[in-house]
Amino acid sequence: MQSSGASVVKDLILVGGGHAHVSVLRKFGMQPIPGLRITLITRDIHTPYSGMLPGYIAGHYEYDECHIDLGPLTRFANARLYHDEVTQLDLENKLVHVQNRPPISYDLISINSGSRPRVIDVPGADEFALVAKPIDVFLQRWEKLQRQVEESSGEFKIVVVGGGAGGVELALSAQLRLQTLLSSNQDNPKRLKFSLLTQGSGILSTHNAGVQKRFMKVLTERNIELLLNHSVTEISQDYVSVNSDKKVNADACIFVTNASAPKWPKQSGLDVDGEGFISVNDFLQSTSHPEVFAVGDVASLPDPRPKSGVFAVRQGPVLAKNLIFAATNQSLTKYRAQKNFLGLISTGDKYAVASRGSWSWQGEWLWRAKDWIDREFMKKFNVLPEMDSDDSPNFATGLADEDAIKELSTLAMRCGGCGAKVGSGILARVMQRLPVHQRDDVLIGRDSPDDSAMLAVPAGKVMVQSIDYFRAFIDDAYLFGAIAANHALGDLYAMGAEPQSVLALATVPYGREKIVEESLYELLAGALKTLEPTGAVLVGGHSAEGAELAFGLTVNGIVDPDKVWRKQGLRAGDKLILTKPIGTGTLFAADMRRKAKGRWVDNAINAMLHSNQQAAHCLQKYNATSCTDVTGFGLVGHLVEMTRASNVDAEIYIDAVPVLDGAKQTVAAGILSSLQPQNLRLRRAIENIQLASQHLDYPLLFDPQTAGGLLAGIPADHAQQCVKELNEIGYADACVIGEIKQTSDADAPIKIII
Repeated sequence: MQSSGASVVKDLILVGGGHAHVSVLRKFGMQPIPGLRITLITRDIHTPYSGMLPGYIAGHYEYDECHIDLGPLTRFANARLYHDEVTQLDLENKLVHVQNRPPISYDLISINSGSRPRVIDVPGADEFALVAKPIDVFLQRWEKLQRQVEESSGEFKIVVVGGGAGGVELALSAQLRLQTLLSSNQDNPKRLKFSLLTQGSGILSTHNAGVQKRFMKVLTERNIELLLNHSVTEISQDYVSVNSDKKVNADACIFVTNASAPKWPKQSGLDVDGEGFISVNDFLQSTSHPEVFAVGDVASLPDPRPKSGVFAVRQGPVLAKNLIFAATNQSLTKYRAQKNFLGLISTGDKYAVASRGSWSWQGEWLWRAKDWIDREFMKKFNVLPEMDSDDSPNFATGLADEDAIKELSTLAMRCGGCGAKVGSGILARVMQRLPVHQRDDVLIGRDSPDDSAMLAVPAGKVMVQSIDYFRAFIDDAYLFGAIAANHALGDLYAMGAEPQSVLALATVPYGREKIVEESLYELLAGALKTLEPTGAVLVGGHSAEGAELAFGLTVNGIVDPDKVWRKQGLRAGDKLILTKPIGTGTLFAADMRRKAKGRWVDNAINAMLHSNQQAAHCLQKYNATSCTDVTGFGLVGHLVEMTRASNVDAEIYIDAVPVLDGAKQTVAAGILSSLQPQNLRLRRAIENIQLASQHLDYPLLFDPQTAGGLLAGIPADHAQQCVKELNEIGYADACVIGEIKQTSDADAPIKIII
């Protein structure tokens, strides 16, 4: 969570986690600007460093060595991380439209979203080729290609399209990796045939003749066929069409050509060049909209430079300064692109060619130098310093205008009681923006001005009710609202009920009216995103201002009284099924300390967003005898409640318990939730505690969960079919984790099977 004590004065949005933006994030982590809220919107949680990508393809680096983890970096910068993709800018209203959430407002915005190879004019490229960008998609297809090569027999031909540095490096790196793979499998590496295809009359056209000559020799030595003056017109599953009338056979095609711009900058109304790249001035500022900045491949500079990560890296420090200057109403500084730069181009193996102006050289020592430079660059972003926290509520000079200062000066005198409510104007506007859904058994809902909601209970049914409320654990009000709603609904599903209605209690941090409105709207919009598919209706609630974001929901459900699941229903012989993996407590404790990888946290968020509704339907179909949702008391705590109520014992197969990615690592590092010590008091319920506690996963049995899975008893003869169906309908980790036993003389009802 953001730790700054300053209220939000301005919003800075960073679109894309490119090479320049990672420098900006680090700068803001080292030099926070009180009152400036930063949000990174990125389609990739781990941003690849282009300089090390060929080495990764060749097998010289592991994934984490050549990727910058944006999770810890954004937390270091006290920024919000939104895992999404931009689709449009509303430049008039200063809104960013994204695929999976409501629009996000900004005062300043910087775009470093990169580019992709120009494939629009090449039919079949997206479907059949490994297109070099976006890199995350390329890497997924690269893994698939490796398996395809391993499973093949006979000659396997790969065509690489693109004669620039990227295409040459990728061809050499891919060849080395695949040949090594075949050799390790006692297969013949010579059955791999590589061709490098380019529409130009030579390779590496932006480099000097010496570099070109050196790589021509390398390609010849590596038996990579060079096809010059070959313009690609189509790519199919089995061949590449060139020059309209010729076909080059290909079992796989890798596409690395000139960069193309995304469509949305032009469609949004930004000034762009003839290729669609955002036109910027010497300050990296849009020539049409001064509140918009752009860098890297997506930007078109007054003095054009090649689309290379080298320039994006150099732009980062200047961009960071100019964003600070723009936010605080100071004069901007010019970016001066270097005329010549040192390029170190690898030859696949641990060998490189140097290129600068008209000079070139080659050798193993150059690769070692490149490796050292690259690793030092990565350290700056993956090994972050500990910073002293500053909770001062002061604002950076020039950040707040006169109206903002006047509005924010009242925060220290905020009232309690009913005076702490969110203002009626804000509340009315938020309610108007939220969709209204109806159902017949909601007689009075939030579309009426009455003081209470009024609900009908259908004949033959009973109402079940529960409530949950907790502080935000992520700096994203929309996702927090969606997760909180899913968490609260879990209590209904655990009793076999269908959701009917919800009352919300929202606490939003003090701040400017605009910021309070957006926070409340995002929170409730996220909750409605979860509620809508369930059939439940938000019928009303209460809102208040407070020191931090918090959210609670009272949920009502309808169920046949003869079909209610109770915790007392377990029977000896039942199999215990868990529908979701555990580990959210330790992962978010690690995230607070910047010790969790971004992909771990993102995966945990996706698990928390996964509704238990369909799982409950499946468990009902297979005659579940008892059910609960695994939340704050952890797996053991909730199972203890069930065994005591049912007067049975239970066994847990600890190695079968599904665990979220990264949770084993964070627990092994000693990072545990603050609730863990209280949950551990229930270890007295474990019969073989001395043996069980030696297992590495033992702490996870007490890990508190948010929006965790359902834990149910299923008759043994139905269990495997139930698990199979759960897996088929999207609960990939659902499995049998234990068995119910007759009650014994032991004081402890649970035994851990190792």
